Amino acid sequence: MRFFVFAATLAASCLPVQAWSQVQPQTAVSRLISSTKFRAAAGHLRADHERLVAEIIRITEIPAPPFGEGPRALAYADMMRASGLRDVSVDAIGNVIGVRPGADRALPPLIVAAHLDTVFPKETDVTVRRQGTRLMAPGIGDDSRGTAVLLAFIRALDSAGIVTDRDILFIGNVGEEGPGDLRGMRHLFGNDPRAKRAAAFITVDSSGAEQIVTRGVGSRRYHVVFEGPGGHSFDKFGIVNPAAALARAVTGLYAIPVPSDPKTTYSASILAGGTSVNTIPASVSVDIDIRSVAAAEVARVDAAFKAVAQRAVDEENAARSTERGTVRVRFEQIGDRPAGRTDENDALARTAHAASAAFGYAPRFIAVSTDANVAMSLGIPAIAIGSGGSGGYEHSPDEYIDVEIGESVRGMSVGLATILGVAGSR
Repeated sequence: MRFFVFAATLAASCLPVQAWSQVQPQTAVSRLISSTKFRAAAGHLRADHERLVAEIIRITEIPAPPFGEGPRALAYADMMRASGLRDVSVDAIGNVIGVRPGADRALPPLIVAAHLDTVFPKETDVTVRRQGTRLMAPGIGDDSRGTAVLLAFIRALDSAGIVTDRDILFIGNVGEEGPGDLRGMRHLFGNDPRAKRAAAFITVDSSGAEQIVTRGVGSRRYHVVFEGPGGHSFDKFGIVNPAAALARAVTGLYAIPVPSDPKTTYSASILAGGTSVNTIPASVSVDIDIRSVAAAEVARVDAAFKAVAQRAVDEENAARSTERGTVRVRFEQIGDRPAGRTDENDALARTAHAASAAFGYAPRFIAVSTDANVAMSLGIPAIAIGSGGSGGYEHSPDEYIDVEIGESVRGMSVGLATILGVAGSR
């Protein structure tokens, strides 16, 4: 028996699908999860659960800081092969790509990803601690569990003898967190012909099975440096001070109006500089983060803040002596994540929503920054979904997940149903 949740137009191209009537994704998902093969696959998720837990622990305990994912990537490639994939490779930037062939290799593929990197530096203790069904370690939920769940999906599909209509590219990607700036996905969609023609993109990121990311929060980040001549605080009192310009710039940033819809924010987050308490600084800096679900708002606030910063410099140079030199400002871009959106009436989003509801969850669409931002910005239908189970305290040393088998398998079943709804099965 074959199941199709995407419109036929999607099978022939990577264009966004047309909106469907409200009942179709629900009906298709209902038929899918009641099928013999899907039940067999879900049963394998349960039977295989202890292996999943062991793999979560193994992955977590290999440090993978930003730009240092290499050892984890090599291990993950081996784990993909051990899970049954024969076509596994590591691309030029470090993404691990495993191909599960579909019945029709000409169809645009589905990409299913989870990120290998964490926010934590290399020296962080990533030893997993266990209390009952709770596992605790930095990065274990974001996104070690997600990467392990992809392996469990591969084995479940093989165990149930499911052949998908289109190829599925399972990817453990680098560079999702912070300074990584989505570099893994940028490279994939910029260089891999398969990604460029993808039918859809799903990233499995963090715990749970209710939240579906359809709006990718874009951001632009700067390290802003204010420089001046500097000098002794008593002897050279009266000359220009870059710290004064920085203070004006930050105050001006917080006077820039932003809408609540689309939600738009900014932050002056890290301040640094100076030599000593009795020295007029020659250099001070501030890191700025600008975010919005609308690319136009990111650009507007960006331009407004640059004008504010230049005005602050001009005012400082006019207010004090420039005999020994002027104050200057320069912007060093340290991040630029594209904003994007997948229409919540698209078949992809509605399939994920129907799958979550079918397993008794209360699904909702949300806005977050994930690897899906890149695909969204390119017009490829894309979402982020959870890896199942529960967890919390992400990005902290106390991060944890709960691997109680019932809730874990129920949540993973949502992800598996979403994938098969998009990939088609027979």
